[in-house]
Amino acid sequence: MRTRILLALLAIMTTASAQMMTKPVRFKVEKKEVNKNTFDVVFSATIDKGWHVYSTSLTAGGPVSASLAIDKSEGVVAEGPLKAIGNERNTYDDLFDMNVRYFEDAVKFSQRFRITGGKYDVKGSLVYGACNDQMCLPPTSVDFNYNGEAPQNANDKQEDKTKQQAEESKETPKAADTNLEENPQNEAETAEAALSVDTLSEQAAEKHETMELFKSEKEQLSPNTSRSLWYIFLMGLLGGFIALLTPCVWPIIPMTVSFFLKRAKDNKRKAVTDAITYGLSIIIIYLTLGLAVTAIYGAQKLNDLATNAYVNIFFFLLLVVFALSFFGWFEISLPSSWSNKLDSKAGKTGGLLGIFLMAFTLAIVSFSCTGPIVGFLLVDFSTSGNIVAPAIGMFGFALALALPFTLFALFPAWLKQAPKSGSWMNILKVTLGFIELAFALKFFSVADLAYGWHLLDREVFLCLWIAIFFLLGLYLCGMLHFQSDMEVDGTIKPKPVVAIMGGLISIAFAIYMIPGLWGAPCKAISAFTPPMSTQDFNLNNNEVKAAFFDYDEGMAESARTGKPVLLDFTGYGCVNCRKMEAAVWTDPQVAEMLNDKYILVSLYVDDRTPLDKNIEVKMPNGEKKTLRTIGDKWSYLQETKYGYLAQPFYVPVNAKGEPLAEPFAYKEDIPAYLQFLQKGLSKK
Repeated sequence: MRTRILLALLAIMTTASAQMMTKPVRFKVEKKEVNKNTFDVVFSATIDKGWHVYSTSLTAGGPVSASLAIDKSEGVVAEGPLKAIGNERNTYDDLFDMNVRYFEDAVKFSQRFRITGGKYDVKGSLVYGACNDQMCLPPTSVDFNYNGEAPQNANDKQEDKTKQQAEESKETPKAADTNLEENPQNEAETAEAALSVDTLSEQAAEKHETMELFKSEKEQLSPNTSRSLWYIFLMGLLGGFIALLTPCVWPIIPMTVSFFLKRAKDNKRKAVTDAITYGLSIIIIYLTLGLAVTAIYGAQKLNDLATNAYVNIFFFLLLVVFALSFFGWFEISLPSSWSNKLDSKAGKTGGLLGIFLMAFTLAIVSFSCTGPIVGFLLVDFSTSGNIVAPAIGMFGFALALALPFTLFALFPAWLKQAPKSGSWMNILKVTLGFIELAFALKFFSVADLAYGWHLLDREVFLCLWIAIFFLLGLYLCGMLHFQSDMEVDGTIKPKPVVAIMGGLISIAFAIYMIPGLWGAPCKAISAFTPPMSTQDFNLNNNEVKAAFFDYDEGMAESARTGKPVLLDFTGYGCVNCRKMEAAVWTDPQVAEMLNDKYILVSLYVDDRTPLDKNIEVKMPNGEKKTLRTIGDKWSYLQETKYGYLAQPFYVPVNAKGEPLAEPFAYKEDIPAYLQFLQKGLSKK
């Protein structure tokens, strides 16, 4: 019986290992002539079930986007960006906590080149990322190399281009033959690998089967696009209700409803119809605004907004201006002549058009209060990565704004029970100013990280947030005042109980963030703050830092001290790696073992630092591969020596790089991780 169980486990382990080593994504590379002077390099991928390949130009801080790296380009120039062809899915990903775009089953990436001279030579690679619902591959490259000579006669370009477009429109990528391989056209000379470990071809032969700790792959979950769109709609709805309570909108509601009721006299049905038309007009106006944003920028531009540093700086400045407006420093308003003309036309024009013009007048008159809220929401929606987000968000905003006009027309008695206009609306307006100021810093942080300015490192960001929310607390408790809080007679009314309770919560939140200045994780705001690595001053004794980031240096230190090495195959964009570091490595026992009993070597497989020179190596299946970056080198080492591709991946080894225990992957289980570390120490 035991023998059968062991044989079954061995079969599962072997199958899992083979599945990883044969790669879940396989590419075929082709050169397709468009016309005499133009050709496309097409990368056709077959993707295993449960896996997906990410699209181009994804949001910063997320998975690896598909991109093209050009090593050599003589006699040709690239025309346009890398194009993705296939059934692209856009959904919210819990792993990365953001919207991502990807392809399942199959995808084609195409790059167009134009020949500028007689002879041409172009060489490079497609770099892509792939994940399933449990793990991600390191950035993987597919090489290409084409050369030749352009024909002397280059005509019929338009005819060839039309033919090519017709062919592409017919090509819908489907699951292709699973035996597709990368184009073996790379003929560059093979350089000796610059890894001063045992020759990697020998390492591939002596790799260790270490798959027993990993569960079989689950079926890929269906995309959860509805969740992200519902979130955007609810955010817009919340923004609309907040705008409704501002001093520019709330006082207008009873006046407008009374106008409809008086105009219809005893015909209540007509009053309700007019109110509904008025509400629909508001929805149309703001929905049109959301659609206009989408039409102006387009899907790709909306996605690029999230990754562009200059755009993020613009959004930062825009939100700061909106915040100062809410504080009462100045008022943002549209020209009064616009509202006067519309109001005059609305009075002269009857019927549906007159009601629509009245709704448009409301949008202009209330702009000083609704403008900053609409601007904030459009910034958030535009950087969500979803093309319909601005329209969905503005629909939610307009629905919340329009609903009271219809409801109060249906039930006029409710108007008597509605809160009267007062100082509470100004309190809400100033509170929104503090919140917009806090969120403005998030956009500046994106630009700061992208360019490495280090102007807004984690401790600076926390200091500013602590100050903002502490001042907000003082304001809500009545200890800080703005000019807009003063009454006509110069007095200041005491804050209501609800505001004081909110102020205490804001002060408590500020106090919660203070330990973060000395290294506390502050998990409640970890999605907003810059990464812990940007913090210079850290008193967290349980923090684990790698001793080395180079394999050879770690092996040399192990030979000198006799300590075993823990190889940490990780990535800058690996969310599960950060989760393990926050949930497992912070345990005192784990931290002590990693810091004192092991030599921790972190190898980042997505490190894009170029190597001194490209290294051409041979994979275990016989394919050639060019290593261009430090991350490529560590990814190749992990795959060929330890038989695995995904991260996080932990291997305890001796000074010769030989495993001392079975590797450990992503599993937030402190006792299991301690047992894993202890097993490696017992066999050193």
